[in-house]
Amino acid sequence: MSKLKTIIVDDEPLALNFLRSLLAEFPDVDVVAECRNGREAVLAASQMSPELMFLDIQMPGMNGFEVIKALQSDVMPMVIFVTAFDQYALDAFDLHAVDYILKPLDPDRVSRAVNRAIDRLRDNGAGSYKAPLIGAIGAIAERVSAATSVESEVHEPASDSIKGKLLVRDSGVVKVIPFDDIDWVDAAGDYMCVHASGETHVIRITLGELMEKLDDKLFIRIHRSTIVNVQRVVSITPLPKGGSLLELSAGETLKVSRNYRESIRNLFR
Repeated sequence: MSKLKTIIVDDEPLALNFLRSLLAEFPDVDVVAECRNGREAVLAASQMSPELMFLDIQMPGMNGFEVIKALQSDVMPMVIFVTAFDQYALDAFDLHAVDYILKPLDPDRVSRAVNRAIDRLRDNGAGSYKAPLIGAIGAIAERVSAATSVESEVHEPASDSIKGKLLVRDSGVVKVIPFDDIDWVDAAGDYMCVHASGETHVIRITLGELMEKLDDKLFIRIHRSTIVNVQRVVSITPLPKGGSLLELSAGETLKVSRNYRESIRNLFR
């Protein structure tokens, strides 16, 4: 197996340097990027398609959980959280088979996490890693809020007056999201991450069910689990192996797979 392309993410320079020095001892790991905030991590993951990411959770601005929500399922690397979270969060990680390393970093624990990642990649290849991550995040948020779950619920419109809008229950509040406000949507197992107006709403609905509701002239599929609002696309960058990267007006970068490149070409015919 070739070296694991790895990204490390931490807002603390000392922690970043220490983790890099630990990973330098592993011949199977190639650190291709070091990121000091969540936005750098999302951009690096979209451009470099790493197999592994060490991700700090508690960062200012975009935290580690928000990084997970912002990444496409189809290009999601295996993630090892680096955390100082309390036991209830660790229980959620264990429940959903999500790996983590506690701070302060311990070389033996890092070694076990790396070896586990190598074994999983060898056994499963390029699997889908986002669903268990979203499940763990949901379990943690549910424990924190106690009253409601982070997982939102989709409600069918009660009348024509709200036709063309998505009703989402989030933390006890029903939000009304016009379809036109949706920037892009990503499927992760039983969950959908709906990105709209700078927020990400996690809901239970299949990609097929949602696409039936959306305008097929406005929303196109660009990956197995990703659809995008074409009005948000501001640039397209071809990739060497036949895919491409889309830059959206809000700054997100999405990968178009080779199987869906015709969808993009058809936009300009």
